[in-house]
Amino acid sequence: MFWTKRVVIGDGERGLVYRNRQFERVLGPGVHRMFDPLNRVEVRTFNIAAPEYAGHDVDALIARLGPALDEHFVHADIGADEVGLVSKHGKLEDVLPPGSRRLYWRGLVEVWVERVSLADGLAVRADVMRRLRQLGTLSKVAVVVDVPTESAGLVFVDGKLLETLGPGAYAFWNFQKNVAAEVVELRVQSVEVSGQELLTRDRVSLRVNLAASMRVTDPVAARTKVAKFGEHLYRELQYGLRKVVASRTLDELLGDKASLDADIFAYVRGQVGALGIEVLGVGVKDVILPGEMKEILNGVVQAEKAAQANVIRRREEANATRSLLNTAKLVEESPTLMRLKELEALEKVTEKIDKLTVFGGLDGVLKQLVTMK
Repeated sequence: MFWTKRVVIGDGERGLVYRNRQFERVLGPGVHRMFDPLNRVEVRTFNIAAPEYAGHDVDALIARLGPALDEHFVHADIGADEVGLVSKHGKLEDVLPPGSRRLYWRGLVEVWVERVSLADGLAVRADVMRRLRQLGTLSKVAVVVDVPTESAGLVFVDGKLLETLGPGAYAFWNFQKNVAAEVVELRVQSVEVSGQELLTRDRVSLRVNLAASMRVTDPVAARTKVAKFGEHLYRELQYGLRKVVASRTLDELLGDKASLDADIFAYVRGQVGALGIEVLGVGVKDVILPGEMKEILNGVVQAEKAAQANVIRRREEANATRSLLNTAKLVEESPTLMRLKELEALEKVTEKIDKLTVFGGLDGVLKQLVTMK
């Protein structure tokens, strides 16, 4: 009795017996007595409520148990081109990377391991993606791509374009290969080119602000044919603006802004059309002149307006004189009209008189009050 070791294993436990530090057998629930006169037997107890075997001798257990391994463990042996999906009680709980070897205790927790071949594709199934996202482990084992509406997703594997994605949520296993993803917006975007210091053809310095609208029509071309299509479009807008402004004088720029916009638009559209970018419109927002040039231009405008005002004034005076001459000719030809004009003058005079005394009746008023010779 003194040389016997008593070991108690609970319902939620399992024991591994080691003699001389070599695995011997597995103990199930119950009371076990072992003959150990030299104290060479060691029993390691494990709580199988956490089914993953936490020991460091997985390979030794697999080799020693042999065919009896499946009686006590679920053996997960994941190939080099596979991913293991570990489910507990029918729910996905863990992901095993390629080349993993794990043991899970049989008993309290029902464990099932599904092998997913990476050779069939790197895309993560929708149900697996939802569960891993819920567990908060999706981003640790996969590249997550969320493509919003009016956008496109590009997936690259080892630097090569794998596929183009429409709006939605996607994930790709990030094992063995370098997976990268990029989202390209397909909506109309605005580009501002501000504060450009330019010289016109007549050597006048000015500052111009330009605005443009664009959209991506071919996300693959926009991403693969140029490093950064936004920066490339910005530079082409700069070049087009400089080229067009340098070919015009200041008067031409200020007098025909629509032609300026059209020429810049035609230049830029021709430069970026093959890159999957469509330029929808270009417009010069502001043309800012230096202080001295602004004063000179204001003086010119004031002189032009003053000259126009003088022309209008002379024209109206000539029209008034011509009208008076026509009236005089009519009065000369018609005594009645002349008398009406006299009465009209009399009316205007009497309006300014406070009190009027008339002698000789109406005939005196008509014949003696006003006499024109």
